[in-house]
Amino acid sequence: MGQKLVGILLNAAVHGGVPRLKTGQESLANYEEAAAAYGLTPCFLKLSGIDTKSGFSRAYIKGPHGYRSQIIPTPEVIHNRAIYDPGSSGVQRLLRQGIQVYNICNRYGKDQIHGLLEQNQELQTFLPVTSAGMSGLKEMMDSYPDLILKPCRGSVGNGVMRLTRISGAGQWKWSYSPSGSRRWYSVPVNQGAIPRALRARLSSVPYLVQERIPLAEINGRPFDLRITVQRGWGGDWQVTGMFAKLAAPGGFVSNIARGGEALNSSFALEKAFPGEAAARIRMSVLSLSLAIARELEQSLPGLADIGLDIGITGSGRLYFIECNGRDQRYGFQKAGLGSVWKESYRRPMGYARYLYEEAARHNSY
Repeated sequence: MGQKLVGILLNAAVHGGVPRLKTGQESLANYEEAAAAYGLTPCFLKLSGIDTKSGFSRAYIKGPHGYRSQIIPTPEVIHNRAIYDPGSSGVQRLLRQGIQVYNICNRYGKDQIHGLLEQNQELQTFLPVTSAGMSGLKEMMDSYPDLILKPCRGSVGNGVMRLTRISGAGQWKWSYSPSGSRRWYSVPVNQGAIPRALRARLSSVPYLVQERIPLAEINGRPFDLRITVQRGWGGDWQVTGMFAKLAAPGGFVSNIARGGEALNSSFALEKAFPGEAAARIRMSVLSLSLAIARELEQSLPGLADIGLDIGITGSGRLYFIECNGRDQRYGFQKAGLGSVWKESYRRPMGYARYLYEEAARHNSY
């Protein structure tokens, strides 16, 4: 395999940390090792450093003395690890130049993803009942005793709230966490007089209102599964791995950034279910994850690397929770799954090699 450049497109803040090896959850070493396995050289880009008119870009490439900024021909294949709004003009310019960008958009609204999956009759059964906004909240409070409220554009559990009915006379408990805090606060709410603070939150940004899934628990702590689904060499979707996210004691949000704990998924499933049931659930989760990825790619161009959150009830029923367009991957490391963590970098680099080979094959005709 001839050595070729593969672009890794980062947000400006992360990109600026490359020469100091300060890139947050992005492992530069994993990118180097994974790309080398496919005869590729990774170069780390930011959108403002790409000049589509000249065809050249400023990028960080590793050399004998660490990462240095260089002017290079813009790579023909770029893996997007940055967050841009759908239809970003910068990304669209790259596509018009014939550059193959995969994971073109990394942040989709929860409402958009739910709407796409809802169109597939076979997947509808895995979706929690969902509504939106204040009108949706009032309808859902009439029908369900336990609700989760999620900002459509939120991430790592920020802005998630819970409403739990505590009596048959319209009395509820509202649980929320202030921005940047891991502490949860609860206040009583009367269904007929929603507090101004809650109404303000729902009116400030779009919110989904969903029935709360009664998740399986380990020692009284609910958990769900994060499944990394990626396209690799050959182009087909594959499940790279999964781990369990266990909510903090007394919490209901499993996000690691909100105090959750990453566990080996096999350990978590076998703690919550008998051995045979745990194995059956695991296989069902794998099958569902692939079905979701294949459905989403029909409507989301360039999709190639996603993280899915799947919930399991105590009775073993599966529910789709959400799709993460920029899977952070570090949960594998925290769960003690170092080889899977490395594989989650290796597979996208295999997909880059596949795109190069497909382009060469097409050009040879």
